[in-house]
Amino acid sequence: AFEVDSLAPVPFMRCYCSICRKTSGGGGYTVNILGQADTLCITRGADTIKSYRAVKEKSVPVAEQVLCQNRYFCPTCASYLWAYDDKWPQWIYPYASAIDSELPVPKATANIMLGSAAKWTDPRGLPVNGEQFEEYPPYSLEEWH
Repeated sequence: AFEVDSLAPVPFMRCYCSICRKTSGGGGYTVNILGQADTLCITRGADTIKSYRAVKEKSVPVAEQVLCQNRYFCPTCASYLWAYDDKWPQWIYPYASAIDSELPVPKATANIMLGSAAKWTDPRGLPVNGEQFEEYPPYSLEEWH
């Protein structure tokens, strides 16, 4: 568990890059907020938190590969917690889905890295409004298909 202060807590930007999609975006994207790195306080499990750095372009020779930011996660439940990039040491980027406290509702969203979006989740090709349910729908996945 962790705590962090944020001057920009509105979860408005959805990243559709292939790395975010594959590492933490069950909906095909990841939503981060901006946290102040010097306020990060790991309240539980500091000794177990792991990190991962994805390779930006795997088709280039290993000696030329560039690594992405560090993505920190819980090895027990596999939840992604935050990302950190040495280029901006004053910030961490908590995953909005890892925040237990209420976050502000965005007035609008921004969708980035759409060139990497999977077709099944690309917002440019999805209907604007779909069915909505407070809980499970009255049919199974198989029935819907």
